[in-house]
Amino acid sequence: MLECKMKSEQQQGESSHQELKTSNNYGSVMEDEDDTTGVSLRCLSLYTRGGGGCKVGAATTDDFAQLGKVPKPVCGTHDTSIDCFSYGVERFWKRNYTKKNNFEAQNNAMHVFLPDDILEMCLMRLPLTSLMNTRLVCKKWRSLTTTPRFLQMRKDGFYPSPWLFLFGTVKNGYCSREIYAFDVSFKKWHKIETEVLNGRFLFSVATVHDTVYIIGGCSSRKTHRGVLVFNPLMKSFHKVASMRHARSKPVLGVYEVNSDRLTIKSQTRTRTRTLTQTQTRFLIIAVGGVGSFDEPLDSCEIYDSSSNKWTEIQRVPVDFGIICSAVVCNGIFYVYSESDKLAAYDIKHGFWVRVPTNPVPPRVHEYSPKLVSCGGERLFMVAVSWCEGDGEIGRRNKAVRKLWELDLVCLSWNQVLMHPDAPMDWNAVFVGDKNLIFGVEMFKIFGQVLEFVTICDVSDPNMDWVHVSKNEVARDMDVSSCVMKSMAVVHL
Repeated sequence: MLECKMKSEQQQGESSHQELKTSNNYGSVMEDEDDTTGVSLRCLSLYTRGGGGCKVGAATTDDFAQLGKVPKPVCGTHDTSIDCFSYGVERFWKRNYTKKNNFEAQNNAMHVFLPDDILEMCLMRLPLTSLMNTRLVCKKWRSLTTTPRFLQMRKDGFYPSPWLFLFGTVKNGYCSREIYAFDVSFKKWHKIETEVLNGRFLFSVATVHDTVYIIGGCSSRKTHRGVLVFNPLMKSFHKVASMRHARSKPVLGVYEVNSDRLTIKSQTRTRTRTLTQTQTRFLIIAVGGVGSFDEPLDSCEIYDSSSNKWTEIQRVPVDFGIICSAVVCNGIFYVYSESDKLAAYDIKHGFWVRVPTNPVPPRVHEYSPKLVSCGGERLFMVAVSWCEGDGEIGRRNKAVRKLWELDLVCLSWNQVLMHPDAPMDWNAVFVGDKNLIFGVEMFKIFGQVLEFVTICDVSDPNMDWVHVSKNEVARDMDVSSCVMKSMAVVHL
C-alpha cells in the first residue's frame, strides 16, 4: 500500500515538472524544423499580429550600411537558413532605393542642358526648315536663333543652302499676297503670306546677301519709286530710300564693294564714299524700265547702301535700244538690248562703253534673252533660236533654248548647252548663283498653268540641265503669272 502511494507521488511530481518545463520554455515547439521544407519556423511570430513574438525594436537601426553584416538571431541560439528580419528589411531597402534612383534619374534628365555656345554650334548647322521648327520649341531657342550674331555665324560657316523665291504671282485676277519659296536641298515648296505686296505687280527683285530688294513696280493707281527689303529669315519688310524715277520692271544689277574707297560719278557731281571696316557696302544699279506714262526709260541710277541714297548716273549709249537684261560680272555692269547690242558700265570709273561681239547669237526675237553671271567671272546668255532639224531630211525646224558663253578676251559668243524643254514660256526667268544657273518656266497648256524648275552646274565638265520641280505650285495661278513673275536666289 505504501509502495503504491510512493509511485503515485513520483508520477505526479514528474507531471508537474514537465508542466513547469513546458511553461518555462514557451515556444519551444516553434524551434522544431519542418522536415518537409527544411525552413526554420522559429520566427514566424514576427509576422503575426498581437503582443507576442520577437521583440525587433531593439535590433533596428537607421544605418542601412550595417544591413550587409550577418545579424545575430534574436529568436533563438540555433542557426537559421532565413533570417526574417534582415530579409524583410533588405527587400524594403532595395525597393525604396530603386525608386529613389529612378526618381533621381528622371529628375536629372529633366534638368539636362547645354551651354549657349554649344547649343548655337548645333543649331547653326541645321537646314532652314529645321531651324524654323526649332524656334517653336521654346522662347529661349527662338531668341537664340534670331540674334544678328547667330545669323552672321551661320552665314560665315557656309551652312546656308540656296532657296528660290518666286514673286509676282496672280490668282483670281488679283495680285497674290503669297511668296513661294523653293528649298533646293529638300526639293520642296513653301508658301509665305504677306499683305505688303498685295496689289503690287511688275516689280523687279535683287538679292543682297540674305535679303531681297523689291524695286519699283505698279499698282492700280500709280507707278512706284519705293524700295522694300524682304528678310526671309525674319519674314519681315522694311523700307529704304526711294528711287529718283518711278519705274516698273527696271533691269537691276548688284555690285559688292570690296575697296575702302569708291567714287560714284553722277551727271552733276562726283561723290566719293569711304568705307569703314565695320560696314558692308554694296551698290544696286537700276536701268531702263517703263515710266509712269508707259514710256520706255533709258535713265540709270545707283543705290549706295552706305549713304542710303540713289544717285543718277550717265545714260546708256544713244540708239542702244530697249534694255531687256543686265548682270554684274567682274566688276562690270553688262546690259543687253532687244536690238542685240551689248554695253558695259565701268562702276569704278563711271562711264559706258559699247561691247562689239562677233558673231551675234541668232535668236527668236519674240523671246527676250537673259544675261547670267556665274562665279562673278563667267558671263552667259540664255536665248531661244531655231534648230534646223538636226540635219535630218524632212524634219521641221523647231525652236530650242540655248546657253551661250561670252569669251571676255575675244568677245565672241560660244554655244555650250541646249535646254531639254521646249521654250513654252515667253518670259522665262534665269538667275545665276555661284556655279549654278536656276531657271523657272511657267506656261498654260490644256487650260492649266504649269511650272518647271531646272538647274545647271556650269562647273561640271558634263554640264546638263536637271529638273528639280514640276507642276507643284502653279496649278491655282492665273496665266498672267507667266508675265508678272520674278525670281531671286538667296542662301539661307
